[in-house]
Amino acid sequence: MTTDLAYPEPPAPAFLFDLDGTLIDSVYQHVIAWRSALAGLGIDLSVWRIHRRIGMSGGLFVTALLRETGLKLDQDQIDDLQRAHAAAYLEQIDSVRPLPGAVELLAELTARGVPWAIATSGYAATARSALGMLGLPEDTLMVTRDRVRRAKPDPDLFLAGASTLGIDPRYAMVVGDSVWDLLAARRAGSLGVGLLSGGYGREELERAGAFRVYADPADMLSRLDELGVRTPL
Repeated sequence: MTTDLAYPEPPAPAFLFDLDGTLIDSVYQHVIAWRSALAGLGIDLSVWRIHRRIGMSGGLFVTALLRETGLKLDQDQIDDLQRAHAAAYLEQIDSVRPLPGAVELLAELTARGVPWAIATSGYAATARSALGMLGLPEDTLMVTRDRVRRAKPDPDLFLAGASTLGIDPRYAMVVGDSVWDLLAARRAGSLGVGLLSGGYGREELERAGAFRVYADPADMLSRLDELGVRTPL
């Protein structure tokens, strides 16, 4: 005798997107902005060292910098450094573009009724400038560094993003380009999806917890079925 078992309907997929290097091509503008801000304090740091920390919050970036260089900065200098970075980044904002497929990916998810939000380590002053270039309205769900206690690799941004969508973070997929995104995703209990568009390698992203890795948003869009997003019948 066989019995048909009734299983609950699985929750619909939902996505939490990082911003820089994931939806917009801005990683190297941030690198140059940090280098300019550091130079203003007489600190000469190699570009590759800066790039490896992009995706962290500014505060954690500075902490890592001080540890690696042995330098000491007081709180006023740290605050000045972060303000200088923001100003230097905004000077380059006209050169920032959406990554291939980013606009189309978000539009497709919206059209299919798939919930999504943006969760970024950037502050609102710089991050919200991306909404226009992505063709998104001002009321787009976006969690910025201003709204959480700690940024990546802590899970706070993605926990807040899931709360904004009204979902359990276990049922969200975090899409990011850096190891910091994926470490934060793991700590939030979410699945991680890696993109190569921020400069990290496939193996690095997989080691940090990515269960799928795509070249960029366009590649992810063409393979949404792998992530459980089905074409409506």
